[in-house]
Amino acid sequence: MMGKELEQLRNRVDEINLQLLSLINERAELVQEIGRVKETQGVYRYDPVRERAMLDLIKENNNGPFENSTIEHMFKEIFKAGLELQKDDHRKALLVSRKKKSENTIVDINGEQIGNGQPHLVFGPCAVESYEQVASVAEAVKAKGLKLLRGGAFKPRTSPYDFQGLGVEGLKILKRVADEYGLAVISEIVSPNDMETAVQYLDVIQIGARNMQNFELLKAAGQINKPVLLKRGMSATIEEFINAAEYIMAQGNGQIILCERGIRTYEKATRNTLDITAVPILKQETHLPVMVDVTHSTGRKDLLLPAAKAALAIGADGVMAEVHPDPAVALSDSAQQMDLNQFDQFMNALKLPSQIQV
Repeated sequence: MMGKELEQLRNRVDEINLQLLSLINERAELVQEIGRVKETQGVYRYDPVRERAMLDLIKENNNGPFENSTIEHMFKEIFKAGLELQKDDHRKALLVSRKKKSENTIVDINGEQIGNGQPHLVFGPCAVESYEQVASVAEAVKAKGLKLLRGGAFKPRTSPYDFQGLGVEGLKILKRVADEYGLAVISEIVSPNDMETAVQYLDVIQIGARNMQNFELLKAAGQINKPVLLKRGMSATIEEFINAAEYIMAQGNGQIILCERGIRTYEKATRNTLDITAVPILKQETHLPVMVDVTHSTGRKDLLLPAAKAALAIGADGVMAEVHPDPAVALSDSAQQMDLNQFDQFMNALKLPSQIQV
């Protein structure tokens, strides 16, 4: 008899559970509809006065056995879930996200297909100092069968007294060298005012770490018909990085390459801390190609090779590093740039399979 009574009670609990489920889902549908009405009226979703009034009404009609505090806690969780449902209902899928586009974006840079499953390498001096300097690096890059050259014409520096770059003259040097050696050039632009000039000389516009949230610059980059290499800010979360890319794509330019370049942490052994797991996260969350700058992330020439191997092993679409003919006399970042012999050793040790295009 006791067993039958227990079974009946449990069956009744199951019935009530299903009734509660049905009512909770019905409530959720009403909450979604309320959210849509609020959106059309321009009303903010969360209304604390309304929430307090609902809780007071519920507690006034609570006849136990639950204490009011317990009832309030349970219904607050229901209210919270409803608010999250409204957010999800109105949260727009980002243009850069996998939800919006499942297949990989491939960025074409003068025939180099970044994001095609093969690693691509970018080398060049930190700053453009002279034609001879850039040309000597370009010659070494071309001799390795590479096609992408980097160099800074505009240099945002921590100190206002450090070398700020040659500006437009540096762009002209990059263009001349690129034409002579058949290379594509990447360089950073720091002001929207320089964008129109830059597109005449560059194959890829770089937006550096310090400008990742320079929103007017991002918008300007979104309005050009050139690939953009966007570097992660030194203290930026991955979500902030992705949203910065969205600023560019929202303006119409989908030719975006993301570049992980290390983030600022408490660690002093390296210049920055290379967030290597950002690579697969970015490739899962977005459809954009991802590169890794091993020079700025480590700041140490002895770590460039293992960092590059790690980047390619974890799925990066390419690696960027700095090379200078004579780093000892470089006008910026002299300690972290490879010389030409070190560059040769780096390439030999990287041991890319012969079938891989670089």
